[in-house]
Amino acid sequence: MNIEDNFINTLFDKTEETEATKPQITEIVNMPVGKIVPNFKNPYKCREEDMKPLEESIRENGIIQPLMVRKDDKADVFEIVSGHRRYLAATRLEMAEVPVVVLDISKEEADIILVDSNLHREHILPSEKAFAYKMKMDALKKQGKRTDLTSDQVGPKLSADEISDTDSASQVKRYIRLTNLIPRLLSMVDSGKIAFGPAVELSYLSQGHQNFIAEVIEKEICTPSLAQAQKLKKLEQEGNLDVGTILCMMKQPKPNQVQMVKIPEESINKYVKSNATVKEKEEFLAKAVEYYGKALMRKKDRGAR
Repeated sequence: MNIEDNFINTLFDKTEETEATKPQITEIVNMPVGKIVPNFKNPYKCREEDMKPLEESIRENGIIQPLMVRKDDKADVFEIVSGHRRYLAATRLEMAEVPVVVLDISKEEADIILVDSNLHREHILPSEKAFAYKMKMDALKKQGKRTDLTSDQVGPKLSADEISDTDSASQVKRYIRLTNLIPRLLSMVDSGKIAFGPAVELSYLSQGHQNFIAEVIEKEICTPSLAQAQKLKKLEQEGNLDVGTILCMMKQPKPNQVQMVKIPEESINKYVKSNATVKEKEEFLAKAVEYYGKALMRKKDRGAR
């Protein structure tokens, strides 16, 4: 188990809780837009469908809720803690100044606030939640939290509640695993092309194998099932996975991808016993189709004579 996996495990030892970050709020000031920079690790996307109504509102009413910023540690600028969409709208509207509250907090505290202030959005993509949890984990780690389960180093262990108050410990860990996916596969998770469960298993594969799987999905129009993804992970860990095996496995039909022919049940009920089970009805239909098919072949043979 690597250092990061060790640290993820410590997040969910509930032996000790730490207090949530409480920024000290000061007065609201107007700040030149040119003095403000976004947090470039911000995991949340600014969707165009959200930006248009926001821009219209700001155009009519101005920015009602001020941005929260912090002084950058190395440059003479202020990094956004909360308000990335308002900042983007302001730049699009070519505003000279925006209202801000300057927080006297560390970079790690800022990252935690950024994550927490956006986790309860109505629409949040799997990739956004994955990198948000990872960002918060890294921030807490830099604050001096223990990074292993067995050493005697001084420092409190983290609890699941410090990462999320909505997802379970195991679910948080699974989301963080998604950050190991290549962008092509992660985009497929966001679009719903790959289900969450199989995506977590695929995150354990090498980048080369992930790239090949992405190509197969795009060209073959098929995705691995959870069972297939788990088998791929096992083969990878054993050192027995290659592109031929991946292709062969992914081409296998999945139960939910097999085409089914449905007929109304009442159309066959008069030909079977009243207490016939579903399996007995299926067997009856299979035999009926076989019998009818043979009859058609005999008729065809007589016509050819």
